[in-house]
Amino acid sequence: MDPMTTSRRSFLGLVGGGALAAGLAACGTSGPKSSGGSTGGAAAGSGTTYWFLTGQPQQSIREAQVKRFNDANPDTKIKYTEFQNDAFKQKIKTAIGAGQGPTLIWGWGGGGLKAYVEAGQVEDLTDWLTNQEADLKNSIFPSAFTAATVNGKIYAVPGETVTPIVLFYDKRAFEKIGAQPPQSWGDIMDLVPKFNEKGIAPFSLGGQSRWTSMMWLEFLFDRIGGSEVFQNIFDGKANGWSDPSALKALEEMQKLIKANGFVKGFSSITADSNADQALLFTGKAAMMLHGAWTYGNMKASGGDFVTGGHLGYMNFPPVDGGKGDPSDTVGNPGQYMSISSKASDADKETAKKFIANNTLDDATVEAWVKSGNIPVVKSAKDKLSSITDKNDSAWLNFVYDTAANAKNFAQSWDQALPPTQAETLLDNIAKLFQLSISPQQFADSMNAVIGK
Repeated sequence: MDPMTTSRRSFLGLVGGGALAAGLAACGTSGPKSSGGSTGGAAAGSGTTYWFLTGQPQQSIREAQVKRFNDANPDTKIKYTEFQNDAFKQKIKTAIGAGQGPTLIWGWGGGGLKAYVEAGQVEDLTDWLTNQEADLKNSIFPSAFTAATVNGKIYAVPGETVTPIVLFYDKRAFEKIGAQPPQSWGDIMDLVPKFNEKGIAPFSLGGQSRWTSMMWLEFLFDRIGGSEVFQNIFDGKANGWSDPSALKALEEMQKLIKANGFVKGFSSITADSNADQALLFTGKAAMMLHGAWTYGNMKASGGDFVTGGHLGYMNFPPVDGGKGDPSDTVGNPGQYMSISSKASDADKETAKKFIANNTLDDATVEAWVKSGNIPVVKSAKDKLSSITDKNDSAWLNFVYDTAANAKNFAQSWDQALPPTQAETLLDNIAKLFQLSISPQQFADSMNAVIGK
């Protein structure tokens, strides 16, 4: 899942009656725009600088964080520059590589962070978080640190919001076949013919988008083999895709496809058009595996699907005999902030002070919750009582519990892996779902790009 695409990364909850603006990667006005009047980045030594994305409501929350810090620290103010997503994506890599990047590096962790670490561009924050800022570290969902960690060391502080992948279902469809939601992978396979007999597609899927199919493999790999299967791949272990659990997951995936588990023509359905969501809320499909960001659109576009209490949701069920922890989830465990290793010592200290005092403070947590999002901190739970809509309240509490209780919150594979591997992955996933390659052929293709 490309983190730059609004429809995939926005939570888009409808809390308090107001539609939320686009999410993490929404495009704002033309940029970049700087708080200091400049339109470019600042080199090391020109004061503490911070680059981040435009797009509401995130942009205003980030601006408010900097303002609170600057008001309290007039002698060490932070200068920020705002970019639209495409401009940021291009500018940040070039600037950091040239030693002209910002002091504070906003990002998505995973593969991008790993590249910075290998190039010696970001600070090791392990000791700082473990000793001086232990309270900050302990306030954050532990699972969010996975995408911030490289070779056992922490190079970024998790922040902002969580968006797990969720198994949604239509309660009305289950009533029609007299069944309960699946409690295991075996239940899923048993339900498939029952829904097909009633003329209801078991699962909706926007397969043309490819990353939607990837979510299935992320869960099956985890539930069958545990989190270490993909961790080995991320770490560059040779032939990691040929792990017996990985091959088993690929085989189970094709069993579901061959059993007509997905809506007919899924390979031509796009997720960006929200057509996959429409299949669920119009009763044409019984279930859908998708991101938490789809809740808002289903509430806005689905008639009484959400407001009438027809929408159900759950974490992905366990696989019989699997090694994975059923509390694990996948998706967006947070966003991440690193500190440039090229910054001056004074600017590094200012950056640490800002991260510690202003990025997950009470005002920020409250602002994220009011925008319909779950921030990555345990204290968010205390804010949820202010949500008066019963459907929204139940939903936000579910998202909170899923993220807070996850033993492992795996980052979406196409974010976790470097671009070359990610594109090869998406291409092979499309072929796997079209049944044009076997599980072994999938593994062979992916093993060829491990470490690249």
